[in-house]
Amino acid sequence: MTSPLSRSRSRRVPSQIAVRVAHAVLGGLVAMGWLLLPLARAGADAPAAASRNTRAGAPAAATATAQDATSTGDLVPPLVAAGAAGAVAAYGYGRRRRRATTRTTPGGDPGLTPLPELDRQTRRLLVETDDCVRVGAEELALAADRSAGDAVEPYVYDLRHAEAGLAAAFRLRQSLDEAEAAGAGPDPAGDEDDRRDVLEEIVARCQDAGQRLDAAAPGFDQIRALERNAAAALESAETRFREAAARTRAAEATIAGLHQRYAPAASLPVAGDAEQAKDRLLFTTSHLNQARQYADRGDGAKAAAHLRAAEGALAQAFDLVDGVDRLAGELASAAAGLPAAIAAAEAARDAAMALPPDVRAGLVGPLGHAESLLSAVRHETAAGPHDPLDALRRVTEAAAAPAGAGGANVPEGRGNTLLPARSALAGAACFIGTHRGAVGSEARTRLAEARRLLGPGPVPLSAVLRADGLAREARRLAERDVRAYGNPSGGRGGAGAGGAVLGGILLSDGEGGPMSYGGPRTRGRRGAFFT
Repeated sequence: MTSPLSRSRSRRVPSQIAVRVAHAVLGGLVAMGWLLLPLARAGADAPAAASRNTRAGAPAAATATAQDATSTGDLVPPLVAAGAAGAVAAYGYGRRRRRATTRTTPGGDPGLTPLPELDRQTRRLLVETDDCVRVGAEELALAADRSAGDAVEPYVYDLRHAEAGLAAAFRLRQSLDEAEAAGAGPDPAGDEDDRRDVLEEIVARCQDAGQRLDAAAPGFDQIRALERNAAAALESAETRFREAAARTRAAEATIAGLHQRYAPAASLPVAGDAEQAKDRLLFTTSHLNQARQYADRGDGAKAAAHLRAAEGALAQAFDLVDGVDRLAGELASAAAGLPAAIAAAEAARDAAMALPPDVRAGLVGPLGHAESLLSAVRHETAAGPHDPLDALRRVTEAAAAPAGAGGANVPEGRGNTLLPARSALAGAACFIGTHRGAVGSEARTRLAEARRLLGPGPVPLSAVLRADGLAREARRLAERDVRAYGNPSGGRGGAGAGGAVLGGILLSDGEGGPMSYGGPRTRGRRGAFFT
């Protein structure tokens, strides 16, 4: 469900100017009609009066009355048109004057947030809400393992509501970014109102999602009951820790095998994941020990805070080793499916070559590009170790080129065509999730758009290629943010603390504690017990 404010804003965003003009014109017409109503009635009554006068033997008077009525009726359409034009002109003048005032008066309209500040606010809210949704999903999974399914169902519903609002907010942000990139952003003549409406809609959707999770947080704490069930939760976390440690050792061996089997670029997305998983496990060990100590002393609140921090680090350790295993499987699938994909792309090229000459003439460029891509892939695969996912990506691009095939859906049974894009999406999602303390809104926005494009149902090849590009851009932007982040430990000590802040497990904005299920107001509620 969306709030009434969100729904009303959402409907207003695409056509606010048109609606305002329509309201102004309608108001002008109603006012003009009200003023002219007596004249119109007089014009309608005049023929009847003339008829009575004629029967009474006054033909001259009747003729004069009829002429007056006709003259009055003829004035109505021009007056109405003039009133409508005046209303539109008045609206336009008022809008221009308001824009001039906000643009030239120092500080603009004191009742409006300046656009640059509003833009920064949306970016901050997108990041906060995305973090809250990610952590909410993580905590719900843990709660579901220890609670009856119907107990967590209301909180699943709240999280789905927040996810839907966040997805809509990311879509709006992406539309703004695309408009600016295309040179269609706000111009000096004044599209600021439209941009402001979109930014305010993003704010409204993020705030609605955050408030929903904030409201659910107290009830969720009763379901989780970490303070009351610390012993059972600790035992579960320690079991999962041993599993994660074993899988981290296996991930190291997997990465070494990928180095031997494929070109160096193939395993680059997970090159440091095993080391990062070790760092998260180091943090987990420290805080599981502290949680055990506080539990033994009967301090359930502090035990719960340290346990929650350990659980967050464990979740990221699993994400990192899962990513290694996933990439290994994707590379093997891409290598196995590459010959069939090349054959399909060649068949599409040959079909395009068989088209009538006048049609084929318009495909010279795309066909040449497709052949260049296929030739490069054939050469690389014959030369030795290569990156199967990148090769499959280029073959997919080659298949989309001939005969405008970019608009066709991915054929049934051709799952390998989607593999590079889905791999890039999963890799970017893992990197952003395990570095979310440093990653800004731009990378998250691209990730959300790539996820939307690769949603359920048939996917056009053009959408596959675009989603693949967006996912890789999201990864690049996220890596840029991490490089610029600086010291992630925030000056705090403790084993693995830097990685925990970088991963968003510990908040770095003064709240200090571990993130928990909830919105921006409640996500750091355990920080008071975290020492």
